[in-house]
Amino acid sequence: MARERAMKINALLPAFITRHVLFALIIGAIFGVGFVLFLTTFDHYTSSETFCTTCHSMELVAEPYRESAHYKPASGVRASCGDCHVSEGVFAATWDHFIGTKDLIKQLFGNDYDDPVVNALHLPEAAFAAREWFAERDSATCKRCHVKAAIYGTRPDTLQIHLEDAKEKSCIECHYNLVHRRVPDQKTFKRDAWNAMIENEFGLEKGTAKKILAEE
Repeated sequence: MARERAMKINALLPAFITRHVLFALIIGAIFGVGFVLFLTTFDHYTSSETFCTTCHSMELVAEPYRESAHYKPASGVRASCGDCHVSEGVFAATWDHFIGTKDLIKQLFGNDYDDPVVNALHLPEAAFAAREWFAERDSATCKRCHVKAAIYGTRPDTLQIHLEDAKEKSCIECHYNLVHRRVPDQKTFKRDAWNAMIENEFGLEKGTAKKILAEE
């Protein structure tokens, strides 16, 4: 009976699909599903604040985030690290994590970003790179939560601004410095002014910031 059933199934399959090929396809499908589940779990964990702040340097970045509206929203919907900085979709997210290993390499073998002074001195470059990343993707991660046609705001003209004045603009063109420490627009950024501000903040002698950057 079982043999007859097997013969009927074989008759329905194309000639090139032998028992061995069918077995390989089943194993491949199981492996593929398992691999996608692994990537999904990996993405979920590595996109979390808990994972990101494993490095002390990222904890320094997270401090102002915990005081922002993205961490303490009126709606109670909190945006975590991955919601903003990791692309949607398991394969795109995995690629972002892969590219992000360059930052891990810098953390391990580069400058001492755990030092608050060094961290603050390099913050502008990190901010500019992040803004460029958002711009290249047309602020796709922002649009996971924010819909222009639904941004009414507290000002009566907020909706019109987003639907008319900002119709062709990407979110990052107008909205930045909302979560992390404020950094000027790249077009108006002055390195000397930033260095002087950091020196004053940490009580350093004038010219110390420039020396630290030169030694790296």
